[in-house]
Amino acid sequence: MQCAQNINDENVKSAYPTLYENIAKCYEQLSDFDNAKRYFELSELYKGAPTDKGPFYHGTKADLKVGDLLTPGGFSNYKPGLQMNHIYFTANINGAVLAAALAKGGGRERVYIVEPTGEFENDPNVTDKKFPGNLTRSYRSKYPLKIIGEETGYSKLSNDEAGKWREKVEQNEGEIIN
Repeated sequence: MQCAQNINDENVKSAYPTLYENIAKCYEQLSDFDNAKRYFELSELYKGAPTDKGPFYHGTKADLKVGDLLTPGGFSNYKPGLQMNHIYFTANINGAVLAAALAKGGGRERVYIVEPTGEFENDPNVTDKKFPGNLTRSYRSKYPLKIIGEETGYSKLSNDEAGKWREKVEQNEGEIIN
């Protein structure tokens, strides 16, 4: 934990809930219930509202311009016919690259740099499923995202990689929290 705290990086900070919870479980195994309680409480404390400052990205196949707004209400890329109440984005460029590869439509894959125009929250579809916290730095908002640029310096997924991800999405029977 001390090593993690010495690193000033949002990717590491997003792992604090997991780290604190694992420390708490170790104290439980040692029958040190006072310290276990303390570390479970720290884990919960760090599960709160996002503090991520970005930059933020949105992956899509839509052809948009700087200044355009991405708004909630589009259809899910992962569940046919489901209209989404939120717009999704990430501070992890690899997550945006994956979203662009899986996006519906025939356009080319694009990763936009976006700015939230209102409050946002951790994306419950990927957070707290396997690990407490938001290790993927994935978010959603009921407010539009303003496009402030387009990221071009990234590696696209290969056709094989994208195909494997599409298969995983098709086989996934998990509920989408909308």
